Amino acid sequence: MTSPSLLPEGLRDRLPPQAEALGRVRGAVLTTTELNGYARVEPPLAEFETTLLGRLKSSRGTDLLRVIDPISQRTLALRPDITAQVGRIAATRLAHRARPLRLCYAGQVLKVRGTQLRPEREMCQAGAEIVGTDAVPAVIEAVRVALDALAAAGATGLSVDLTLPDLVATLAAGPMPVADLDAVIHELDGKDAGALAALGATAYLPLIEAAGPVDAAIERLSAIDSGGILASRLAGARAIADAIGGRATVTLDPTERHGFEYQSWIGFSLFADGVRGEVGRGGAYSIVHPDGREEPAVGFSIYLDPIVDAGVAPSGRDRVFLPLGTADATASAIRDGGQATVAALSDADTPASLGCTHALTASGVVPA
Repeated sequence: MTSPSLLPEGLRDRLPPQAEALGRVRGAVLTTTELNGYARVEPPLAEFETTLLGRLKSSRGTDLLRVIDPISQRTLALRPDITAQVGRIAATRLAHRARPLRLCYAGQVLKVRGTQLRPEREMCQAGAEIVGTDAVPAVIEAVRVALDALAAAGATGLSVDLTLPDLVATLAAGPMPVADLDAVIHELDGKDAGALAALGATAYLPLIEAAGPVDAAIERLSAIDSGGILASRLAGARAIADAIGGRATVTLDPTERHGFEYQSWIGFSLFADGVRGEVGRGGAYSIVHPDGREEPAVGFSIYLDPIVDAGVAPSGRDRVFLPLGTADATASAIRDGGQATVAALSDADTPASLGCTHALTASGVVPA
């Protein structure tokens, strides 16, 4: 028999106080995005598979957990990412709204499998999207709001790693043609100089060396851009880095493609001190409308569980122990002051047994 406490691989319970911490982080991120003018949407946990796959250009179904809907007899998919759902809402229910359209969200996502670095299959994802433009000012706003949200969630030591997802394809279509584009992209992802040379793609070797601090990386890329085909992208990357200023460390890896399959001219990963792996990512992409029209957009997603696991989430409320017989008015006054109250239900209850940080005494609320 299966143990009643056993959960499927990659799934877990959130217990106190981590569950409360996740709620605080989620609230902090949503508050930050809403204060920046983003309207909140709440997509469903599952959709028709074809609908979920059809809204983001180049989206793939490898991460979809599928079930058969007993009502429609059609295949449903549990969302592995909320961005595609926001794209569907923008392209259908909110297609009549003026652009740029700013939307934010937070919710659980479920993937078929985790990774070696992050084995969890279920995570809480929060983020924001600007629909209708992928211009440099929109990217700057997305990065700025993402950094604000991370700071509100308690993350420190922030860094942003920029990437140019369509860089290799752009070069291959212009001054640096190759026989097997997919193979070149694969070897660049792995930073395998020997394999590139074997493919006859030695012209792409400088791209590997260009990765690093943003200013030096842009200078190296400018040096190989003899035809000026990268000028607008590099100018955009420099503007984004300049706008971030001293708020975060900025690097540029021009060939990073893993996880940026549906991004277009710019993508970025977010990191924080003490948090395992990347804490979020974003960039520019295209939303596909029902009539086939593509609409530019830019946004970011933050994965909240690693922030909670790192123990950097904002502190919770004080928990005040209320002895038996405490008047309702007294308890309400404490709660109005922002503290939580935990009432004794028997003489055996104590501040320690109920996990309280403070206690109500004759002289007022004191540390427990």
